Amino acid sequence: MFKFKQHKAAVWVALLAVIVSCENDDGITVIEEVPEDRVLSAGTSTTFFTGSGAYDNEAPWVIENSANLIRFTRGDRYYKNESTQATGLGPVYAGYSCESCHRGSGRTKPALWTQNSDGDYGSGQYGFSSMLVYVTRKNGVFFQNYGRVLHDQSIYGVRAEGKLKCDWHSENFRLPDGELYSLVYPEYTITDWYANYGNTSDPIDPDELFCSVRIPLRHVGMGQMMAIDREEIKQLAARSNYPEYGISGRCNYVTEKGVYDIGLSGNKAQHQDLTVELGFSSDMGVTNSRYPEEICEGQLQMQEGSMMGLLYDQLEVSAEDMEDVDFYLHGLGVPARRLGSTTARQTYSKWDGSETETRTQREWIKAGEAAFYEAKCHLCHVTTLHTRPRGATLLMGTELPWLGGQEIHPYSDYLIHDMGSEIMGVGLNDNYVSGLARGNEWRTTPLWGIGLQQAVNGHTYFLHDGRARNFQEAIMWHGGEGQASKMLYAKMDWRKRRALQSFLSSL
Repeated sequence: MFKFKQHKAAVWVALLAVIVSCENDDGITVIEEVPEDRVLSAGTSTTFFTGSGAYDNEAPWVIENSANLIRFTRGDRYYKNESTQATGLGPVYAGYSCESCHRGSGRTKPALWTQNSDGDYGSGQYGFSSMLVYVTRKNGVFFQNYGRVLHDQSIYGVRAEGKLKCDWHSENFRLPDGELYSLVYPEYTITDWYANYGNTSDPIDPDELFCSVRIPLRHVGMGQMMAIDREEIKQLAARSNYPEYGISGRCNYVTEKGVYDIGLSGNKAQHQDLTVELGFSSDMGVTNSRYPEEICEGQLQMQEGSMMGLLYDQLEVSAEDMEDVDFYLHGLGVPARRLGSTTARQTYSKWDGSETETRTQREWIKAGEAAFYEAKCHLCHVTTLHTRPRGATLLMGTELPWLGGQEIHPYSDYLIHDMGSEIMGVGLNDNYVSGLARGNEWRTTPLWGIGLQQAVNGHTYFLHDGRARNFQEAIMWHGGEGQASKMLYAKMDWRKRRALQSFLSSL
């Protein structure tokens, strides 16, 4: 890790020859020039890395302040450190570190797509699953003895709460010009429940179960998201009404820590902060001041953990350490948008091989950006937002003014939208309510950094549960308020569709 940090610092020295910056009256660095083939995505938090470490770099304002860099490095260490039984992991958990699910601060390839020795897809066999499994009754009530999340991993000698099994169903479709594409829908079942519900002889009735699976989100732009001017989001909601396209976004209001306000974080904008404390507790089973009880409190895993030497008489991570992790997340840089080469040429073929088109990379991306607007994607994936003057505040009250007063380009309105229930009979409706968000409502996914997911994490699984295997499938899963844009995309000439995909790869 430290060798990599030194390498990144060397790269920043090289970039100083290209980037001209100065400090304003508040001592905040303002970038005045950028490389001609890049566009700032997040103001002073923009970085210029494109390889496997593209998501895991300090923002310039972190590097330029020694105290910030020390704290970022400390939070980075806690983020990557693997918890063990001796340091508080378990008794049950989903991942053994933040990075086990967010490899390179991205989206670790989920076990949903990993076949185990029995030939099934689901929870995996390597100590983590890189996903969260939400379980609830059909009336929204949690199951006794399980809580809201099924923890499918456990320390040695302790039974996991259950295991997820995924059956993939595939269906073929055609675009108007005849191009064939397929969509896959996951059907989830839970096996190996650790206990029968209600201590009866009958297991949980599958007909009473709703199961929603979430794979990790990219940790790109987390600090900027927390610094966003909430009033701007509320104004977007007030005018997010485009009846001609069936679009009407709204804020998800939630109560956290006694505060009732709009949520920005999470697949359904169901959180007001970056959920560091919840991540330590629910994902790793590490107790802390906000969540002092074990996640399996009152379950038999507590006794099994005691037999394996676990002690439950102290908190396992301090608030100061968690705020360092919070600082790390806020301090991550956002990859600059890449405009493409003006000389390197790219050839795409029509789906049936009957035609080819060769253009420079930049020409493809520029045409794709025009197609993005033509398909009205920008009505939800809003290109430009602003952060409030004071920036962001960490979980213990530390203020980060360096994030304030910035123009950012997340390609999201951070509102929730009805994404439909019709495709393959289910659409994107997971029947799981979060705050005001219903099962068919999802926060508009920020697109910045999405084009580098393959480089960072080695896969292109998108949407909340990774069912989309590429950009086109992700688009074609759009229903409800996304239906009009999907149809506008589907009716495009094949060149425009390829160009739009090139544009997404440039973000």
